[in-house]
Amino acid sequence: MNRAGQYITTLGGIAGYKAYRPNPLPPFPKIEMDAEMVALLSKAHNFLGKLDMTSELIPDMNLFLSAYVRKEALLSSQIEGTQATLEDVLNPNVDVAVNLEVNDVVNYVNALNYAIARMEELPVCNRLLCDTHRVLMQGVRGQEKNPGEFRRSQNWIGSSNSNLQTARYVPPTVEDMQTAMSDLEKFINDYDMDILLKTALVHYQFETIHPFLDGNGRVGRMLVTLMLLADGILSHPVLYLSLYLKSNRIEYYDRLSEVRVKGNYEQWIKFFLHGIIETCDDGIKTIESINSLIKSDEEKLVKKTETVSKVFDYIKEHPIISIGGAATALGLSYNGVSGAVKKMVEVGILNETTTKARDRVFEYSGYIDILKSGT
Repeated sequence: MNRAGQYITTLGGIAGYKAYRPNPLPPFPKIEMDAEMVALLSKAHNFLGKLDMTSELIPDMNLFLSAYVRKEALLSSQIEGTQATLEDVLNPNVDVAVNLEVNDVVNYVNALNYAIARMEELPVCNRLLCDTHRVLMQGVRGQEKNPGEFRRSQNWIGSSNSNLQTARYVPPTVEDMQTAMSDLEKFINDYDMDILLKTALVHYQFETIHPFLDGNGRVGRMLVTLMLLADGILSHPVLYLSLYLKSNRIEYYDRLSEVRVKGNYEQWIKFFLHGIIETCDDGIKTIESINSLIKSDEEKLVKKTETVSKVFDYIKEHPIISIGGAATALGLSYNGVSGAVKKMVEVGILNETTTKARDRVFEYSGYIDILKSGT
């Protein structure tokens, strides 16, 4: 018998289909900790520790996270087919209400920030996931698919013209889904095991259950970060797997499928740990590069005025700005901000990206180039 679960025949005749019924976690027999697994687990913990220590070096964490989280939101949305670019997401002149691609990304940022704040009151639980899903799906494509609620109908994964009989994968029936999510909540909060092994299992199980009609991938990827924060192994939300999963998308889906089909949790966990290591390494390099850039650029702004200081802080959070938008946001005069921007253009910190006289847009190109890696 497959230790991960089995397909259950539902209905009969031509309407019949097979839906997956996952076994509750933890797996039985338990995870085999061979030499490769032990080495990967140790290395992943070491890299997480280095990432957490490196993140403490960031002068203003909130400014950094504002831009960094938007990169994660973009990558996670791109996995689901969003075509927006990082410049689209950062550009203050893009109308979010009109550009649905950007709206998807903005909602992801809002949902992640909401979940992190909500964790001061709630553990990682089904209520938190549903509330986060409601924010994620608010006013975007898929908003008609019961935002904030577990599905009340059968879903499936496949091409646009597939059905329940031809789908690549059919998640649990509604009844089995409800049972599985209840079991998963208990596992998250009541079962004691290494947090990285646990997070790998939880991400697999959540994606297998697919409890929402839409947004499962995005919530499942958020869940990784939320679990590491809740455990305390990360002090700040600086680890996101979306770049790794986007770069290895086919293997990612194949690894999840192999657990369902063969019960091989071990190969999935090793893939996940490789992702933690690679993502931590990328995060460390990103933070170090940004710290180095900011230090270098601050040295270019000798004897900077208070207005220049405020605008410089502002572009760390908003690397693409318009003078009018920055002036309004900072409560400064248009002329004052214009002078500060001119100074930063002269020393090579900002570049103008428009040629028109009005609504001129400037970007912090060095900062954006660092963030753009992988997008």
